Amino acid sequence: MEVRNKTVVVTGAATGIGRALALAFAQAGARGVAVADLNAAGAATVAAEIQAAVPACDVFAQAVDVADAAAVQGLVDEATRRFGQVEIFCSNAGIILRKGLEASADDWQRIWEINVMAHIHAARAVLPQMLERGDGYFVNTVSAAGLLSQIGSAPYAVTKHAAIGFAEWLSITYGDRGIKVSCICPQGVQTNMLFGEKGERKGFLQEGSVTAEHVAAMTLEGVADERFLILPHPEVLEYYRRKGQDYDRWLRGMRRLHDKVMQEFGGIAV
Repeated sequence: MEVRNKTVVVTGAATGIGRALALAFAQAGARGVAVADLNAAGAATVAAEIQAAVPACDVFAQAVDVADAAAVQGLVDEATRRFGQVEIFCSNAGIILRKGLEASADDWQRIWEINVMAHIHAARAVLPQMLERGDGYFVNTVSAAGLLSQIGSAPYAVTKHAAIGFAEWLSITYGDRGIKVSCICPQGVQTNMLFGEKGERKGFLQEGSVTAEHVAAMTLEGVADERFLILPHPEVLEYYRRKGQDYDRWLRGMRRLHDKVMQEFGGIAV
């Protein structure tokens, strides 16, 4: 996939990985970038930043709740009206709940809508035009938790596994019809999710964490190569191989890691 002259939609783009992705695609020569986020003011700020840095890029901001299928469809409709078509959709928005069995049904529903259904809403909204052209790209921000697990958060681990499963299904079902799919699966990324709004949070993933800009750069490389798994932390692939080679041994190792995290950080993993 050649990014230059392509049109791109990025959700969750007001901060963190989403902001970095929107900027990186614009700087790589995308002719149009839609900056979408629940935070309308933040999305507008990022759009203005892109316009100042890359004046040739047609950029707009839109407030979008990715848990709302109609809102996602409206985003795709507006991007299509403005750009003519949507060629790359970065389904990036996501949340974490640091809970286990104490998570309520409402907690589970909320994270499910954002971490899983948002990807499905995006596919439903933009896939028809991609199939009509025989070309399109989904870039879904997932997590290494989707391949491995998440200490301290059952809802995050489960929804990220589901997000990987949906992306695999998309690739299997539509890959031979020109639809490409990539999953971004980092470990710790230096964002508010990792450090907290005021830098107050501590967790074991902070050691070895990478910047959002690094994730975006790796994503552009992965898109250029059309790789399904984009791994800003390359060691994740080795962990994943070990999981597949000996699941029981991997589980024992994860229990030891769980105990260590509980002892040192009170169970806070990210």
